[in-house]
Order: sequence, then C-alpha cells, then structure tokens
Amino acid sequence: MRNISTLLVANRGEIAVRVIRTAKALGIKTVAVYSDVDADAMHVRDADQAVRLGPAPVGESYLRADLVLAAAVEAGADAIHPGYGFLSERADFADAVAAAGLVFVGPARDAIDIMGDKARAKRAMIAAGVPCVPGYQGEDQSDATLIEQAQAIGYPIMVKASAGGGGRGMRVVEQAEALPEAIKLARSEAENAFGSGALILERALLSPRHVEIQVFADAHGTVIHLGERDCSVQRRHQKVIEEAPCPVMTSDLRVRMGQAAVEAARAVDYRGAGTVEFLLDPSGEFYFLEMNTRLQVEHPVTEAVTGLDLVALQLRVAAGQPLGLGQDDVRLTGHAIEVRLYAEDPDRDFLPSTGLVKLFHTPEMPNLRVDAGVESGGEVSPYYDPMVAKIITHGSDREEARRKAVQALGETAMFGPNTNRDFLIDALQQPEFTRGEATTAFIGNAYGDAGFASPPPGAKALACAAVVLFRAKRADAQMQALDVQDELLDWSSDGARQSVFVTAENGATHTVIAQGGDRYQVLHQPAGGEVESVSVGLLRSAQNTAVFEIDGSRLHAVIHVDADKVLHIATPSRTFTLWDRGGLASGDDKGDCGRVVAPMHGKLMSIDVELGQTVNKGQRLAVLEAMKMQHEIKAQMDGTVGEIAARSETQIAAGDLIMQLEPGREPKTGTDL
Repeated sequence: MRNISTLLVANRGEIAVRVIRTAKALGIKTVAVYSDVDADAMHVRDADQAVRLGPAPVGESYLRADLVLAAAVEAGADAIHPGYGFLSERADFADAVAAAGLVFVGPARDAIDIMGDKARAKRAMIAAGVPCVPGYQGEDQSDATLIEQAQAIGYPIMVKASAGGGGRGMRVVEQAEALPEAIKLARSEAENAFGSGALILERALLSPRHVEIQVFADAHGTVIHLGERDCSVQRRHQKVIEEAPCPVMTSDLRVRMGQAAVEAARAVDYRGAGTVEFLLDPSGEFYFLEMNTRLQVEHPVTEAVTGLDLVALQLRVAAGQPLGLGQDDVRLTGHAIEVRLYAEDPDRDFLPSTGLVKLFHTPEMPNLRVDAGVESGGEVSPYYDPMVAKIITHGSDREEARRKAVQALGETAMFGPNTNRDFLIDALQQPEFTRGEATTAFIGNAYGDAGFASPPPGAKALACAAVVLFRAKRADAQMQALDVQDELLDWSSDGARQSVFVTAENGATHTVIAQGGDRYQVLHQPAGGEVESVSVGLLRSAQNTAVFEIDGSRLHAVIHVDADKVLHIATPSRTFTLWDRGGLASGDDKGDCGRVVAPMHGKLMSIDVELGQTVNKGQRLAVLEAMKMQHEIKAQMDGTVGEIAARSETQIAAGDLIMQLEPGREPKTGTDL
C-alpha cells in the first residue's frame, strides 16, 4: 500500500475543482497546474499549491507530460490524478508516472492501451464474449479498404476515430458517395485531437439508447458495477443530458449489462474507476461501444443515486487498499439528472463562445449540486473545451429530478459568453424526454433540420427588463446629482417621469412610466406593431436577482447591468440583452450580411471556395478548428465570392474577415492570396 499525502491534479476547470474538493476532505494536500491563461482560475486558487506549466495551447501546457511530472516532483506530490481528457487516457503517461515513483490514480498501462484503441478494444471484447456492433476494426487504414469494408457492413455507417473520444473524429454516413469526405474529415480531426488518424467503422444503429455502466475494481480481485447511466441525449455525439438510472432499465437487463461490463473490466485486468459504454436497441439487445479508462464527466449522477464519492474510491484503490464494497452493497436510491452547461451559441449552430464572464450565478436549493469551473470575473478561453459547469439534481423519482433540473436552470445564468442554458431548459421539457423515451435521435427528432432557435422574449419579460434598466439609469443619475432625496425620485413638475428604451434585439420600444411604490406601467410597442400596456411591480431586488409581479403573475429573473448600462437578464425560459438606443429603433445591417467572419479564435484548416465562385446558402465555405473540434463555416446567403481575406493553415481571431460574399457583383481584382 502507498500513502498519498500530496496529490497533483493534472487538469483544469470543473473536474480539477471537484477532485481538489474531495482530496482536501480526506486531508490530502493538493497541487494545481496551470497554463498562462489559467493563472487566476478557480482550480489554482482552490489548491494548496500551484505550478505553472507553460503557454495557453494544450500542446505547450496540459498535454506536456514532462512538464506535469516536473511539477509533481517540484511540489513533492505522491500521486497524480489526471481527471478526464488531456493525459487521462495516455498509457505512456501512466507509465511515466509509475517510473517516477509516483501513484497514478487510474488503471495500469495495459488496460489504457487496449481500451484507448477502439479497434483493439473491440477485438478484446469479442474474445471475451461481450456483445459488439458489427463493423471493421482492422489495421489496413487505406481509403480503399475502408470504402470496401463499409460496403460489406452496410449503410448507414459510423466512421470513428480509433483513439480518443468526446465525439471527435466521428461521422455518420448515410450513403456511399459521402464516405470519402467523411473519412477525410474524421481522420484530420482525429490526428489533430489525438495524434492518430486511425479509424474504425461500425454499423450505425437506428435510434438506440446510449447506456453506460460504472465499474470499479481494486488490486485484491474485487470488480463490481455501480449501476448505469443513460447518456442518450447527445449533439454531434457529445453528451448533453445524462441520468441515472436509465428510464427503461429492468432488473434483469441491469444484471446482464452489469455482468458484461464486469467481464469487460476483468478481460483487461482493470483497476480503479472505469465506464463501459453500450448501445441499447429497442428490442433490449445491447452492444459494446467502448470503455473509458477514467472518471467520466457524468459521474455525479452515479454519486447521487449511490451515495458514494467516486473520487474518494479512486484514491483508496490507487493507494492499494481494498475497495471495501461488494456488489450486494450497491443500492440505487431515487433518480438524478445532470445537464452540461456549455459556452456556446445555440442560435449559431452551437458554435463555442468565449470571453469575459460578467456574471455566473446559480441558485441555492435542496438536492442541487453545481460542479463549475468558472466564476464571475473569470474568462472562457478559446483554447479549451467549452463546458463550463454541470448542474445535477436528485429527486425521489425521475419526474421530481426533471422538474428540479428545469427550476435550477431557470435560476442559473452566465452573462458574457453565450451558453446553451435556454436550449437545455427547452430539451428537458420536450414531450419525448419528459416521457423518458429519448434515444440518440432525440435532438434530431425534437428540433429537426432547422435545429434549436431561441424564441424572442415576450412583452412581459421585455417590460420587466425595461424597468430594471430604467432603475439602473435612474440610480446612476442620482449618484451624479447633488443631494437628491429618495422621495423626489421619479417626480417632475409636469407629472410622472417617463423613460423610453429601444431593444436592439427586435427593435421594440418600451416607455416606462413610474407610478410610485415600485410600480410601473410599461408601454411595449414591437417594431411596426400595436402598443401593449404591461403593469409591472418590483417585489424584491437583490444584487443579481429580482422578482416581478406582472399582471397578477410573478416572474423570477437573474440580472446584471454593465457599467455602460447594458442589461443582461435571464428569465426561467429565456436569456436576452436590453439597452438604451436613444429612442432609435435598430434594424438588421444588410450591408454586413455577406461578411463571413471567424466565429471564434482557431486555426483555419481550409478555404473551400475560390474567388469569383458562385455559392448557395448552406454551402460549406471553410473549416475552422477550435476547442478541439472542426467547425464548418457555411454561406448564409446565395452570392459570389467577391473577396478572400484569410489564408488556410493559419491562426485566425474571432471576428476576423475570412471572405466577402457579394450578391450579383463581380469579384474584386488584385486580392493577395
């Protein structure tokens, strides 16, 4: 057995904060590592010590095993916890940690090596008798072989990176003619994310559930499972909502899937926490998908229903102690749901969003857990994964957990970078999810080809926002005046004071009429529409929250007013911004509609059109790699490529011009390409 007195956490963000929390509770000293952009991050401040790794790019910091090991030696650490992502599933890193005389909080090299290669893992599972999806996992990686094998397997087919995970290097192909391009994109994404372009092919199951089993094993022969999680709600093969237990799980199916997962772990002599992922079809048949040899993002839902701290168990097993649990000791109580809060813009095809976090607010309520890696005043960097927090609720049954999740999200807000909060609230209330019928096809079924679009804020929400902005500007004016008494606020010699605001979101005009006693009449006039009168009362107002009474009903909101009096507001269903435009309604700037700009910092992998080329709306113009993913930039209009301002294979900043589309115009001449 090994004593762990000082633990280095080789990660960042919410998982680093979460591991540090448990280690401290166990009396273990903690060491954080950080890149230059994370110097003042939460995980750095929470740890007992912190060591700089290097510049922001992961290849110069968090993925540098040598720098992480040097930091551990410098800090006097006994052990390294890799979290998830980064170095967590690198067999050579596990070896290097052991060679340095330190404890690696995870499985041994062989298990990581086998399960980290989807092709090898699948071959091992077939040998162990674990059900697997038909496919190709051979060593011949030529395009010709992959195309030939795909034809034999049959369409639709899944092209997947053999290494790594998280939905990267993965494409669904419906027809043979689309396969060559899918292979090219998947291979490129895999090489950039994992350093290996090896691919496997699998028959794409139609509308399965994604169900995974949490396994735990120690060095004393104990291998058990802690029940299952349903992770079917996914977008681009990345999990969005997870829950435990699975809504359609039966006692018999849990025994069979659990035993298959245990056998999978035994087949590679596993140690520590691992997750065996399966696809479950409507008939009740299940197939091995992959094994993650680390702690999963969604582990909190298992902790909620079992009452166990999985990080504490990891540290116990890593120290060589018996797990201390048998299969009969595992009890599942109630239901838990986790949603992943991403810094991304659902209205722009979920493109990652970065920048200063002006406010991050979560509520306090029973059976709510928030694992966050950001806080007010922090920053969402373009260099790392866009997930910023996880919201976890626990209830006596699924419906209670779901209702709590909706409520918790409705009282959560992050202003600055855009988030998927409104999308999550909507998804949790879709009939298919509410009935517990969601499969991996859920998002496509619920939102179709058009995807999710945030509904415009209603007149009542806009009226409340106008009142907040009115009061903020009034308070600012009072501070700049000499000795203005409170009882004179909103008074003028010719009657009650009025203030007019115009929202840039939809051009609506709001006339706010103060009526005294925190009561207001707001005249809401949509652009080109009829005036609607809304009666608003401000019942309570704290630093970042407010409760309004609107025409007899109540509305809770999270609010933040910038120094320049721009208001950010999140109601239980909608996040939006309101600001004073000096009485001038705003319209769409049609002059900018042909500008194609980088939506975020990243590397411009390719420019797929030429100067003078005619393009159609929806056509791919370029590919940008950012936040570990490749994003297709598509034309928003029909037109002609009139200018190409950027170069492929170069770094580009958010907002930089890539090209200009010009309807019905000849291209500019003399452009330097």
